[in-house]
Amino acid sequence: MDHIFGFIGAGNMGTALAGAVRKSVSGEQILISNRTPQKAAALAADLGCLATDNLNVARDAQYIFLGVKPQMLADLFSEIAPILQARKTPFVLISMAAGVTMDKICALSGLDCAVLRIMPNTPCAIGKGVLLYTPNALLSPEDLDILLHVLEASGTLVPLSEHLFDAGSAIAGCGPAFADLFIEALADGGVACGLPRNTAIQLASGMLSGSADLQMQTKKHPGILKDQVCSPGGSTIQGVRALEQNGFRSAVFEAVIAAYERTRQLG
Repeated sequence: MDHIFGFIGAGNMGTALAGAVRKSVSGEQILISNRTPQKAAALAADLGCLATDNLNVARDAQYIFLGVKPQMLADLFSEIAPILQARKTPFVLISMAAGVTMDKICALSGLDCAVLRIMPNTPCAIGKGVLLYTPNALLSPEDLDILLHVLEASGTLVPLSEHLFDAGSAIAGCGPAFADLFIEALADGGVACGLPRNTAIQLASGMLSGSADLQMQTKKHPGILKDQVCSPGGSTIQGVRALEQNGFRSAVFEAVIAAYERTRQLG
């Protein structure tokens, strides 16, 4: 029998992951619901899958993706927990709620059930994301294999122990916003030096993407790669000096810690 994948929440991450799953399963195997039914219908039409409501997802899907904000989980489970508790067939809850532990998900459901906690990021929408994951003890190896198989189209899948999940989320989950801010700032600098805006953004984005790929492929420490660009007495080392004078590394350091602390609060 075909597995049914249900998505509750059609926001950015729910949409990205539903798109990734659609690449390896048929549209009839995917159910999508959202608090705004028109949004679920639009996504379902785009992916060629089925729009429905939360109760039907909770009743019919074997793999239930919870794509709602942490503060919305209690209300969601007040709606779907009775359906889950009445089920005679097994299911897995896949939570992407920042800061919320798998034990908390089980407590909200009122059940000891299989849970996979994940944290995707926005580049998952184009298959270039980083998706953190950790299963609880009740998730079978077979179900984990199925879920990892359908999620691999989203990008790089990284297993991470739950006690480190919030720290990993502060980099992988929040990091795209930090990277986008850096791209924008680089482009602003280019515009100040006379570049057209579109050209400056193209150069900044391409540079950042290529630099990340270089590190990933060579596995060299970023400090070594930085030193390879910094010729003695050259332009780059003077730019690095200006960044250090203005607290660049300290600002990034503090951004990650601030994101981590807020994630902990959300849980």
